[in-house]
Amino acid sequence: MPRSHKSKLQASEKRRQARGEAQGEVAQAIAAVEEESTTSSSPQCEDAAQSLPPSGSSSTSQRRRRAQATTVTSTAVSSTRSDEDSNSQDEDRVSPCEASYYTESPGEDSLTRKPGLLEQFLLYKYKMKQPILKEDMLKIIGPNYEDRFPEILKKASERIEIVFAVDLKEIDSTRQSYDLVSKLKLPNNGRVRAGRGLPKTGLLMNILGMIFMKGNCAAEEDIWKFLGMMRVYAGRKHFIYGEPRKLITKDLVRLQYLEYRQVANSDPPRFEFLWGPKALAETSKMKVLEFLAKVNDTIPSAFPSYYEEALQEEEERVQTKAMVRATSEYKFMNHFLHTFINMYQVYR
Repeated sequence: MPRSHKSKLQASEKRRQARGEAQGEVAQAIAAVEEESTTSSSPQCEDAAQSLPPSGSSSTSQRRRRAQATTVTSTAVSSTRSDEDSNSQDEDRVSPCEASYYTESPGEDSLTRKPGLLEQFLLYKYKMKQPILKEDMLKIIGPNYEDRFPEILKKASERIEIVFAVDLKEIDSTRQSYDLVSKLKLPNNGRVRAGRGLPKTGLLMNILGMIFMKGNCAAEEDIWKFLGMMRVYAGRKHFIYGEPRKLITKDLVRLQYLEYRQVANSDPPRFEFLWGPKALAETSKMKVLEFLAKVNDTIPSAFPSYYEEALQEEEERVQTKAMVRATSEYKFMNHFLHTFINMYQVYR
């Protein structure tokens, strides 16, 4: 082989390796996204349920379109693994099936596909606790779609929000760095426990919504029946939530987001759930209703009885804050007047 041609091949190989090293983790994530986007969708995602009372504002066709639009995240919520192929380290590891949130539908065009690819990338970065940079997101969608970036990012973040209850927020305008931030102040930004993993906030928000709709106190059997529609079962390890019974009856109770108590005079013993002090402090019925309404592609007022109750609570909160503010101002003025009178008497 001529030396000049050999040198060109070696230089080309070095450039290729340099590009691969420069892309680093981003290239790895892109490869995972592209590989998994060609796999078939899990049939379990068809059974993922977001349980709100039927509303006249959302037709069956609208709900079907909404379900199709959230294939990525509903798969993540509903997928489970058997005990044989899972272990105590599952939450801290990233495997191809854990990243397999997005599947391409037949006939789907490139622009429709981009939010799903970006969504998978955002979840990958969250799980790995790595910064989300705009320049990396632009690599995911490709140069031909840079002018559509705001639209694609909005769709991707909305789809993540309705399942995981996290918001995409810019945390550093200089670096154009973003993060997915839990709607509740759960430890480790929604992961509950230390280490990597996906947020548990969406599951908690759904449970809080169920408690609210059951008259602010939900029987344990009703909670598990509801979660069963999301393919979340007590005693069966879930790749996002771990062992759900421990998460719900132990961890979230210890963190004071849920209250778990025995029903009075029940024999055999039965248990029920209520909102815990942290949930009462960090969210409200209106915020939970807004979240559940968004999941169901409608608006809170489409559920009149719940909306009225949430609205009344909001008004009470405003009145309480006003009273606290007025009391604080009165105490300050009273203290100021006493101080002024004392000073006047001293220097008179």
